[in-house]
Amino acid sequence: MRIGELAAATGVEPETIRYYEREALLVPPQRQANGYRNYGKQQLERLAFIRHCRALDIPLADIRQLVNFLDQPGGDCGDIDRLIEAQLVRVQARLQSMHALERQLTELRKRCDSRHAMTECGILHELVAAAHGEACICHGAVAGSRKGT
Repeated sequence: MRIGELAAATGVEPETIRYYEREALLVPPQRQANGYRNYGKQQLERLAFIRHCRALDIPLADIRQLVNFLDQPGGDCGDIDRLIEAQLVRVQARLQSMHALERQLTELRKRCDSRHAMTECGILHELVAAAHGEACICHGAVAGSRKGT
């Protein structure tokens, strides 16, 4: 199959497929006489694997390691466990950060819960205050305050 067909079958853009080839995540396909790439089942399965890993937000460097584990199946899976554990820690940290962001936005939203003139909008007042280095409802005091400079 050609790159467009592989892209359609996996939902991965052709340029991304070419990138994965350059990064040696995909085995280069054979070339037809006219120079077109001819992708087969091996590339389709590997690309589906990579896509699934990316859906889990696994970094490409870690995917490269996972691909190496696939290509050398005789090793111990402890390294794979550690790799996934590290990804889980990154996701948990991001979740904590997202929850903090949600709390900040909720507090900011509470500053303006009715219709009135923009000059009286509590959200804009808070955002402008923060831009001036003043404490705001969502962040408190801003580090490196410009106030007084």
